[in-house]
Amino acid sequence: MHFYLLVILITQTCHPDASEEHLDALTRKGHRNMKIKRLGQTGLKVSEICLGTMTFGIQANEATAFQIMDVADQNGVTFFDTADMYPLGADPDEIGQTEVIVGKWLRERKARERIVLATKCGGATGPTANDRGASRKHIIAACDQSLRRLQTDYIDLYQIHFPDPETPIEETMDALDTLVRSGKVRYLGCSNYAAWQLADAHAVSQLQGLARFESVQPRYNILFRMIEEELIPLCQAHNVGIIVYNPLAGGMLTGRYRASKTVQEGTRFNLKNSGELYRRRYWKDAAFEAVDQLNSFFEPRGKGLVHVALSWVLAQPGITSAIVGASKPEQLSESLKALEVSLNDEELQTCNELWYQLPREQDATIARR
Repeated sequence: MHFYLLVILITQTCHPDASEEHLDALTRKGHRNMKIKRLGQTGLKVSEICLGTMTFGIQANEATAFQIMDVADQNGVTFFDTADMYPLGADPDEIGQTEVIVGKWLRERKARERIVLATKCGGATGPTANDRGASRKHIIAACDQSLRRLQTDYIDLYQIHFPDPETPIEETMDALDTLVRSGKVRYLGCSNYAAWQLADAHAVSQLQGLARFESVQPRYNILFRMIEEELIPLCQAHNVGIIVYNPLAGGMLTGRYRASKTVQEGTRFNLKNSGELYRRRYWKDAAFEAVDQLNSFFEPRGKGLVHVALSWVLAQPGITSAIVGASKPEQLSESLKALEVSLNDEELQTCNELWYQLPREQDATIARR
């Protein structure tokens, strides 16, 4: 009896509770301010900055993409996000190239086990009606294709890219559960889901004993905060991780578009079939005025908009990780400096007030994406 008590005491002394602070101390590599967080209710640990890869293949060629991933890896970014339909703005023969590049880097750098790898399915990856969506047929096939391109035998976080109104959620969750039970997928997530859609999926998982969505990936930034109304409270109540994309509003919050308001070549705002979506999201007079207002406030304080925008997102309750993309390695290096910036109450309030001054999106299809 005394022996077992001694073992327990030694174990507790050597391995304290896995608080986020303790996890940081044990696992931090590279950037000293990078936090490591649990993904929702799971035991999976991810960095608070997630590397977005949708530029890889068009805006960033393979060599540049490798440099960007090296910068991420060297600075403690342990979480990479991609999708089968990437790169952004891909022509049919370019679809899937991002996963190929990521997979090649993981193999050449022998990095698979130290990177939490997330990918998505559901976007169009081929010409037929079954080459998209969240049906059992497409999900199973898409996962196998992603595994091949990524040169791995498992995916840490497999996400449904968009809601599929033509497929019953019961079919979607059952197919995803099959992937988890097969060992091809560790955890499930969704992207671009409204609060009611996530709640619906959770109800199906609970009633049928299926693996559930452990994370959601919505759009979120200083200029777009609709998820605060219902989605964030739902995720907090049910311990769902929130991985936000577009924290820099597609580049609008870098401030580089303020002067001329012209669409620059090679940016998300003019990129093939994706440029129109980004222009409809952010290319508006009210957004330019908001960015000017932010710059006027923060420039005298010596704080750049990129750092302010990312610091604000990471300071919001319920946010697990922010997806940060780049088309050049120096862009990612600059974004990571946000981890050295903190905002005081006055600065946070200045950012918060902007949302209430902006007109609400009238196009529901844009508001949801």
